[in-house]
Amino acid sequence: MPKIEENMFQNDPSKAESRAHKPKTPGQSQENKSFCLDDHSAESRPEVLSVTDLIETVNEVSKLSIAHEIMVNQDFCMEESILPPNSLEGRFMETMYNAFWDHLKEQLLSTPPDFTCALELLKEVKEILLSLLLPHQNRLRNEIEDALDMDLLKQEAEHGALDVPHLSNYILNLMTLLCAPVRDEAVQKLESMTDPVQLLKGIFHVLGLMKMDMVNYTIQSLRPYLQEHSVQYEQAKFQELLDKQPGLLDCTTKWLTKAATDLTTSSPSSLGSPSSSSLDHSPPNWATNNSEIPNPTMVLYQGYLNLLLWDPDNDDFPETLLMDRIRLQEMESQLHQLTILASVLLVARSFSGNVLFSSPEFVNKLKCITKALTKEFNSRPQETMVSVSEQLSWEIQQGLKDMDLTALSSENTSSLKGQLQNIAKKENCVRNIIDQRIRLFLKCCLVRGMQESLRDFPGGLSLIEGELAELGWKFFNLMHHNQQVFSPYYAGILRNIISPAQAQETEMESV
Repeated sequence: MPKIEENMFQNDPSKAESRAHKPKTPGQSQENKSFCLDDHSAESRPEVLSVTDLIETVNEVSKLSIAHEIMVNQDFCMEESILPPNSLEGRFMETMYNAFWDHLKEQLLSTPPDFTCALELLKEVKEILLSLLLPHQNRLRNEIEDALDMDLLKQEAEHGALDVPHLSNYILNLMTLLCAPVRDEAVQKLESMTDPVQLLKGIFHVLGLMKMDMVNYTIQSLRPYLQEHSVQYEQAKFQELLDKQPGLLDCTTKWLTKAATDLTTSSPSSLGSPSSSSLDHSPPNWATNNSEIPNPTMVLYQGYLNLLLWDPDNDDFPETLLMDRIRLQEMESQLHQLTILASVLLVARSFSGNVLFSSPEFVNKLKCITKALTKEFNSRPQETMVSVSEQLSWEIQQGLKDMDLTALSSENTSSLKGQLQNIAKKENCVRNIIDQRIRLFLKCCLVRGMQESLRDFPGGLSLIEGELAELGWKFFNLMHHNQQVFSPYYAGILRNIISPAQAQETEMESV
């Protein structure tokens, strides 16, 4: 059997660990078997899931998504859910919410008082308070169990002796003890409430926030553990899903097949090959022509780059990256914004000279103006660039005046505005060159790593170095994590795309 799987991820420091916990790779004994979605043979047709299996699958996907989000998004946290007030769901929830509290008020004001809803609320409050405790807080746990003994409270309610204000004060004292400092003010406001219904309503709201705080604390505490075990966990969960749905890699196979085709048919000037001296030290097999065998690692990297050109109407998104689809769309949007920003700055510098652009304050000012004016670029490219050209030409003239430099002639000003407005066109030469160089930089980040790529920054992009480095790190970290998790599956698919003889020849060349 070819050794693609052992060699294709030789840059990956966790290669050995990934192989040690490697799930079964579909198609290992079925050379050249297709996983295409349009294959309707009985063998490849997905098995119909029962309702129970479907619910289990949804739960497993949910667990996998949360674990993945915690790993790839360092800012991930739970936030308070607020529905739009004018939405149908928002109006419905508000109506039901108010109806419940109105019903509670009627029960407490009836003669004798009816404590049915109040007892249910107290039971829920008790469970939330217990969930906020840390494992070692046994004394406080026992105290809550005694103070909010539901059997005892039910007996008191039956005799009309349930003291709701006293219980509310006890709960508030516990909340003061258990809440995070950020919730102190909210708890203090509750202490001034005298209406029992409003007080219980406020207690529930603040307890919900405290529960959210505890979840976020738990996430932060678990993150180091997840970082250590996330690859094995995500592999295991994905394999469970794959066992239930054998066709779960169909779109991933199409994606990698297209990447291999793109790489083998690329021209010397295409994305697959470096076009500037900044990439002279690229490793072998950066690109191939029709007569060469595609390097498996380069096929994967080409696939990653293709995700930043994905047609939003194409639903055949690779299953292994579905959890990151929105994140990748945001990166594609950032790449487009940086392309426009760098193009604008490059044109502006060519007219105003290096003296003016040697001032970081001036460059940052132009950046801020351009970013603000190009927010609506996709919907109104022509109008947007007219505004940019007018504003930037004025700023450049003012900057030249402030530095006692020669002002632009009317002819140069007109030419500057014209070239800036031409950036709105997709076929604009400057825009296309910048776009290609940004994508080459991102590919370089995957091939060489971030540190070396940042030391050898592509020409023409120095004005957006900080912004591009931030995008590069996000792209690199996301793809590196994906590569760690799914490398066994990618290797199995690529073994079917590249014949064994070709794979062996590729390996011998790389050795």
